Amino acid sequence: MALPPAKGSELKRLIQQQLQKMDVHGRIREVLAETIREELAPEHQQLSMEDLIKALRQRGIIDDVMKELKFVTDVNGKERTSSPKPSTHFVDREPPVLKKTNIDPTRRYLYLQVLGGKAFLEHLQEPDPLPGQICSTFTLCLHFRNQRFRSKPVPCACEPDFHDGFLLEVHKESLGDGSKMVDATTMLSVCDPVHMVLIRTDTFGETTLVASYFLEWRSVLAAENGITNVAVELLGVGTESKVSVGVLNIRLEMYPPLSKTLSPEITNTQFTLERQKIAEKERLFLVYAKQWWREYLQIRPTHNSRLVKIFAQDENGVNRPVCSYIRPLRAGRLLDTPRQAARFVSVLGYERAPVIGGGGGKQEQWCTLLAFICRNKGDCEDHANLLCSLLLGYGLEAFVCVGTKAKGVPHTWVMTCGTDGTVTFWESLTGHRYIHRPINPDDPPIVEQPKPLWKPMSAEAIKSVCSPGTASSVPPFPPLCASAIDAAVTSNDLELQLRILVSEHRKDLGLSTVWDDHLSYLLSPALAAYELERATGISAGNEEFQDAVRRAVPDGHTFKGFPIHFVYRNARRAFATCLRSPFCEEIICCRGDQVRLAVRVRVFAYPESACAVWIMFACKYRSVL
Repeated sequence: MALPPAKGSELKRLIQQQLQKMDVHGRIREVLAETIREELAPEHQQLSMEDLIKALRQRGIIDDVMKELKFVTDVNGKERTSSPKPSTHFVDREPPVLKKTNIDPTRRYLYLQVLGGKAFLEHLQEPDPLPGQICSTFTLCLHFRNQRFRSKPVPCACEPDFHDGFLLEVHKESLGDGSKMVDATTMLSVCDPVHMVLIRTDTFGETTLVASYFLEWRSVLAAENGITNVAVELLGVGTESKVSVGVLNIRLEMYPPLSKTLSPEITNTQFTLERQKIAEKERLFLVYAKQWWREYLQIRPTHNSRLVKIFAQDENGVNRPVCSYIRPLRAGRLLDTPRQAARFVSVLGYERAPVIGGGGGKQEQWCTLLAFICRNKGDCEDHANLLCSLLLGYGLEAFVCVGTKAKGVPHTWVMTCGTDGTVTFWESLTGHRYIHRPINPDDPPIVEQPKPLWKPMSAEAIKSVCSPGTASSVPPFPPLCASAIDAAVTSNDLELQLRILVSEHRKDLGLSTVWDDHLSYLLSPALAAYELERATGISAGNEEFQDAVRRAVPDGHTFKGFPIHFVYRNARRAFATCLRSPFCEEIICCRGDQVRLAVRVRVFAYPESACAVWIMFACKYRSVL
C-alpha cells in the first residue's frame, strides 16, 4: 500500500532528522574505515554493500536507528477507553510486554515525560522495599482531550522513581480539519490543560488521593528546539490544599518538532488574556448569584434554612459553580442501560472526605470526575454527580438533589423527571430507585396537588461559566475505561484465599474441614441472580437454585447458606466482616456429623476496574438430636 505523496515526504523528513540527530553518517564512515583497515585482506580492496551492512549490524548501529524510529505502546500501562480515537503511550525503559503502534506522521503529538520526583517528605523515612516485598505505591493518572493514561506503579519514597512517557495527541475540535497537522498558533488556542492525578495505594489495596494538578503545557510552544523541562509542585487535597506534597520533574516535547516556535511574549499575552476573561466571567456570575440569592430569601422566611448549593469546592479547594460538575456523559459500549449505570456508580466505594481534628464535622469536597474514578471511591456528592451525568447521557432529564436524610444529615441523590410527570429518586450509593409521590398531609386524599414552585437561574448565566469548552469550568470529562479485572481469575483467587482462611480458623477451633466442590458450584446461580436483581430490579432463577440444593442435600441433612456483598477484593477483610455476622459465623464454625462446607465467590466487573463481589458460605450436615 503506497503512501500519499504528502505523507511520504513527511516520513522521509522525519527519518532524515533522526539520522542527523544520531550522526549516523559519521558512524557509518568510521565503521567503513575500520572494516577496510582491519577486516579486509590486502588482496580484497573492494567492499561490497553486504559486507558494509554486516559490519553495521554487528556493531549495533542498525538496531540503534530502528529503536529510535520505533514507538511502542505499553499494553498494561495504557487504559482502554470507550473513545473511538486511539491514544498512544510509550515509555523510555522497555516494559515487559510491548507491541508496535502506528504513529501518524501528519498528526501533532505532545510527548510528556515524567522523570522522577523529589521532596515527597511524608515518605522521607520510608525504607527501600526488598525484592518481591509488597509496599505502598504511587500511580500517576493523566487525562488530555479524551485521552487517558496511567503510569506504572512505583514504590512510595521521598524521591519516587517515576520514569514514564506519554504521547498525547493534539487534535482540533472540528472534524473537517481534524486530520491536518496543527501548527503552533492553532495549538496556542487549545486551552485544555493536562489533568494529572496522583494516587497512593497501600499494602491492603486501599487508595488515597494525594494530589490533583492541571498542567499548562503550552509553554513548550515557545521553547527552543520545542523541548522544555518543568518542575511541577504538587499540593495536597482538601484541608491540605495549600501544603506541598512533592515535586515532579516533567519534560515536554512536541513531535514532530515545530518548524517555527512562538515567542514567549505571544504565549504570555495569550495566558494573560485567558485569565482576564475567566476572571471577568466568574465575577459577573458571582454578582448574578448574589442577586438571585437575595431574591430567593425574600420569597419566604424558611428559605434561609434550606440547603441550596450554588458553589462547591473541588479537591484543590477551588470554588466552582455546582453545575460545572454535571455534564452529559456517554459510557460507549461499557454500560448498556441507566439502571446498569446506577449499579456501576453504587459499586464505587463510599468514603467521606477526611477531616483533621474532632467534632464529627463533614468536610465539603466535590471531586473532579478524574480524581473520583481514579481513586475508585468518594463521597455521596461524587456518586450523585457521576450518576446524574450518566443519566443525562442516556437522554433522561436528571438533576442532583441536595437535602437531608434521617436525623437531618446532609445528603445528595439524583432525581429524574419522566415525560408523564413521574418523578424518580435514585440513591447513588446503593442504586435503589424510589417513585416520589408528593403528599400534603393536610389535604384530602383525592385533591389534585399543585405544581411545585421553582425559582430557576438564568440559563445564559450558567452557560457562561459551565458550558463545555469554558476555561473557567471543570475540564472536559474523561471517558470511562473498560475494566482491567479478569472476573474469572479474580473469583478463583478470592475463593482459594477464603478456603485457606476458613480452614485455618476451624483448625484453631479444633475442627476439621471437608470441602464439597459440587455444592460450591451449585451456589453460582444464586450469586448471579443476586447481582441481576441489583442491576435490573428483576429476580430470576431462584426456583432452579432451590431445586438443585434439594437434590444435593440428602434426607436427614440440614443446609445453611449465607450470601454477602462487597465492593472490594481483599479476602482477609471480607472474611473478618463475615465473622461478625452470627449467621455466617454459625456456618463457618459448624459442628455436627458429616459436615461439608462450601464457598463460592463471583466477581462482576464494571468500568474503571470497579467490581461487585458476591460471596456465599454454605454447609450441609447430618442433624443429630
